[in-house]
Amino acid sequence: MKLPVRAAAAPIRCVLMSATLGLSGAAMAQSSVTIFGAADAGIGKIEYGDNPGAKKTQMIAGSLMNHATSHVGLRGVEDLGGGLKVGFNFETNLSLENGNNLTTGSGGGFWGRSARLYVEGGWGQLEMGRTYVPSFLSMISWQLTAAANYSVVGSTYNWGGAGVRTNSMIGYRTPRFGDFSAHLGYVLKHDNGGASRWDATLKYAAGPIVATLGVNKVQNAKAGYSLGGRYSFGGFAVAASYNQATRVNARRRGFSLGGQATMGAATLTLDVTRDTKNEWAAKKYTNALLEGRYALSKRTFIYAAMLRLDGTNNYGLGVRHNF
Repeated sequence: MKLPVRAAAAPIRCVLMSATLGLSGAAMAQSSVTIFGAADAGIGKIEYGDNPGAKKTQMIAGSLMNHATSHVGLRGVEDLGGGLKVGFNFETNLSLENGNNLTTGSGGGFWGRSARLYVEGGWGQLEMGRTYVPSFLSMISWQLTAAANYSVVGSTYNWGGAGVRTNSMIGYRTPRFGDFSAHLGYVLKHDNGGASRWDATLKYAAGPIVATLGVNKVQNAKAGYSLGGRYSFGGFAVAASYNQATRVNARRRGFSLGGQATMGAATLTLDVTRDTKNEWAAKKYTNALLEGRYALSKRTFIYAAMLRLDGTNNYGLGVRHNF
């Protein structure tokens, strides 16, 4: 489902093309492709959802209680010169339980996790395809557990009501203006079942502070939004947010507050959400996540997480390796 965490990755690069034009004597632009991804598996129990078989302790892969869904991706970029670049990003999920392509977490087909093309320069970046929506990308910049599948804010408020990805998005990312940047996304109504969709975010990042505001709306439905931020100091960080998610015109609204402590290779996180309005259910919920991680290297860590979500208790214990 999700993007890689902030943990450093070590992609394997292969240079595909670097040649010289014999007739003109001018060098062709260099193009490269990177293979990247993550492998994540563990054991756990998931009470949340409608699958009775998932309520027993078992191996988990690509589930709510995995840190990530295992995936493989290809990204490439060509430098066209003059500050102009063109690139692509393709990603597919897979299950470590049986090796099958996993589309349930990402939707779409084989490349349902991401399939986008972009052009960028000093003026910003223009992108098109199936890709991550601006609200999701802005929220993981301050989330204490980043894009973890079991993020309590993401799970409770569906990432500010925007979800994670969408088909047929036309997006624009501004260059950075001082400490600010913006990201806009639009889906034409013909590409979204007759109802257009837009998503816009504003991000502030300076020193220890990251804060974002995201607003998204589907035509003829109420808007969703998320206002959140994180402050880091020493080995500690605190984060808070206020969110509204919508299902057509039914709203779920509430806030989050969390803290994180890092002690060497170990990280401990507590994150809590509380509904102030919930038209999706008969009651308002207080949800909470307790997560512990221990880094075995820059690319590999083990994790244990307990998630209280809408009256259910869920847990997972696993290992994640980034490549």
